[in-house]
Amino acid sequence: MKTTARLHELGQSLWLDNITRTMLGDGTLAGYIEELSVTGLTSNPTIFDKAISGGDTYDEQIAEVSGAAEGVGVNADEHVFFELAVTDLQGAADLFAPIHARTDGVDGFCSLEVSPLLADDAPATIEQAAQLHAKAERENLFIKIPGTTAGLTAIEETIFAGIPVNVTLLFDDRQYLAAAGAYMKGIERRIEAGLDPNVASVASIFMSRWDVAVAEEVPAELHNRLGVAIGGRAYRAYNELLASERFRRLQNEGARAQRLLWASTGTKDPNASDTLYIEAFASPFTVNTMPENTLLAFADHGEVGDLFPADGGNAELVLTEFEDAGIDVAALADRLQEEGKQSFVKSWEELLRSISSQRGVTAG
Repeated sequence: MKTTARLHELGQSLWLDNITRTMLGDGTLAGYIEELSVTGLTSNPTIFDKAISGGDTYDEQIAEVSGAAEGVGVNADEHVFFELAVTDLQGAADLFAPIHARTDGVDGFCSLEVSPLLADDAPATIEQAAQLHAKAERENLFIKIPGTTAGLTAIEETIFAGIPVNVTLLFDDRQYLAAAGAYMKGIERRIEAGLDPNVASVASIFMSRWDVAVAEEVPAELHNRLGVAIGGRAYRAYNELLASERFRRLQNEGARAQRLLWASTGTKDPNASDTLYIEAFASPFTVNTMPENTLLAFADHGEVGDLFPADGGNAELVLTEFEDAGIDVAALADRLQEEGKQSFVKSWEELLRSISSQRGVTAG
């Protein structure tokens, strides 16, 4: 049995953190589903920027929708991008639809992100989330909303509206629990209103950026250990939440858990194992979304060992070592979220410049 299949059999969903129109058209994604146990997909502006600027695959649709974009009353390049992205994600969602049906809506999702420019604007995020989900017309599509202060309001309202949400840009257990609280509040309001409480969600906690952030600040023996320790603390919080009275009440009304998703799992340190975060976070009833090269590396030479301890294992001992080395973990989590927000904006602006450039080429 392949290592990807073994990990899936242990109860973890393997998602691909990539999408291109080429992989949709040439059978690559279908092959990953069939051969590597991939059951979902995530996307972001950087991924789309690489896909759109990397060739002429999108040129025909860019030319087709550019004319209409001028009269839509919003940023024309943004309008074109969402037309392209929705087309791709509709295709991917259709490939995952059998998995979505087989798992009764637990798995088989794709994700589309709202504009990062809206991270601090809850009303605009709520409006765009609803528009994008309606436009895609796929029940197995998550709308990605960042777990910022404004994002928490948007998450609650979007869940209350019955729209599946992938909460992104989370870095520690505090931020995760805040996002989970917003999700549960949206579900509680649906129950009070007599609505179906079964609205899917995942909470994406970013791992590898932790180790990059402290690489120059801690001794060698602590390198590439912070991300796993932070994950341990978050995983303990996740399991405690699933066992809490609050969630059990919701579960008794028909609600389902917001699954924890391990994100940013590509190893950044060339001296570390390229499957470090996949092997470390082997954990039931979670999702691990992997960059394509990480997925292929794990399928080729990864190992499935012990499951991640439900109580976080030695996470607190390791975190104490980092605190003793001068790392303020809570402050760093807040900094990483802010930096991540700004990085998403930069990627978004680069994406729109690529769209504008491509529109000029196709017009010519």
